[in-house]
Amino acid sequence: MEYWIVAGLAAYLMGLSKGGVPMIAILAVPLMSLFMDPAQAAGLLLPIYIVADAYAVYLFRKAFSVRNLKILMPGAIAGILLGYVAVAHVSGDLVKLLVAAVGFLYLANALRGRLSKGDVPAKPADIPRGIFWGTLTGLTSYISHAGGPPYQAYVLPQRLDKMVYLGTTTILFSAINLMKVPPFIIAGQITWDSFTQAIWLAPMALAGAWSGATVSKILSERMFYLLVEIALGLVSFKLLYEVIFG
Repeated sequence: MEYWIVAGLAAYLMGLSKGGVPMIAILAVPLMSLFMDPAQAAGLLLPIYIVADAYAVYLFRKAFSVRNLKILMPGAIAGILLGYVAVAHVSGDLVKLLVAAVGFLYLANALRGRLSKGDVPAKPADIPRGIFWGTLTGLTSYISHAGGPPYQAYVLPQRLDKMVYLGTTTILFSAINLMKVPPFIIAGQITWDSFTQAIWLAPMALAGAWSGATVSKILSERMFYLLVEIALGLVSFKLLYEVIFG
């Protein structure tokens, strides 16, 4: 019984994140890791991510940045391929440290800009930075479902409209999650048993996505981005904590 309660909570949190509550899905794999190996937990949750992705794409399909998707997608594909090749040789702790460092560096830079100049001017979507951060997003998403901080390090400085940000984020990570399915099956992280469990948990993810979309529409743009940055800091601290004490 405890397993299904925790699994349902993990699926609901994933849905909340897909619906627009910033990065709360990062808690899903650690919750499931209370009952199984983290790699198997990632495999169990991936089909649920995809179900929530489909609903989130429907919710946010009307606004997204085509330019950002064109720039980020090739990098994400390269990152997934790199992750598939390197997963046996790269420790999970190293990836967590990298993701935490990206989050801290972005937040420190944003804080410094605000203290020294007030409002920081928006950066354009440029190809060199986009390819770099897109590759890092694909790599960290493949290895540990932690592609959010590298993605945000690239997109947040652009100061996109809230709904454009949500639409772009949803479409990109939907594509990334779909591309992760074949290597996850080959690696044995997705099995028929885990897929069956995912079917039972999918309604909780859909309920979470609906709840998250309702909350995200109520929030003002300023408050939304403040919550994104707070969530980024909490995720970075959490990953650092896992490496040091985990």
